[in-house]
Amino acid sequence: MTEIDTADIDSVTQKLMAALKDKKIKISTAESCTGGLISKTITDYAGSSSVFERGFVTYCNQAKIEMLGVAKELFQRKGAVSQEVAEEMASGAVKNSHAQIAVSCTGIAGPGGITPEKPVGLVYIGVSYNGITHATKHNFDGDRGSVRQQTLYQALQIVLKTINDN
Repeated sequence: MTEIDTADIDSVTQKLMAALKDKKIKISTAESCTGGLISKTITDYAGSSSVFERGFVTYCNQAKIEMLGVAKELFQRKGAVSQEVAEEMASGAVKNSHAQIAVSCTGIAGPGGITPEKPVGLVYIGVSYNGITHATKHNFDGDRGSVRQQTLYQALQIVLKTINDN
């Protein structure tokens, strides 16, 4: 899947907004490879102030350490693009905000920054809710914009599913 229809993004965002409002949940974001795209998408909707608490754009490792409390040793051991960093980003966004749920993403949108183990399109999306934090691995295809759009769409889907399942 390389192209995400804007109608699909609108639909999942509207469903997410309704679920957050219905359950009186506030959300925070911790974004790296999307550079604030998830926050922007949520806040594009009227009434988002009732559900959106804050967003952290932590593009560099130092920002992830300082703003979210990601353990410095994780970067040497696992790298910035890893399940563990995505999990710490999500839990850090909850801890450093007044939100009940947070979503995070860290990945390689390209075109540079690749290694054989970490190709363009490798993204980890984390979510932290009710004391449970987990991250999922995704391998998206396409160019930089496409990888970012797919990350946005999946992140919104994951948060919506997490809320609906709990």
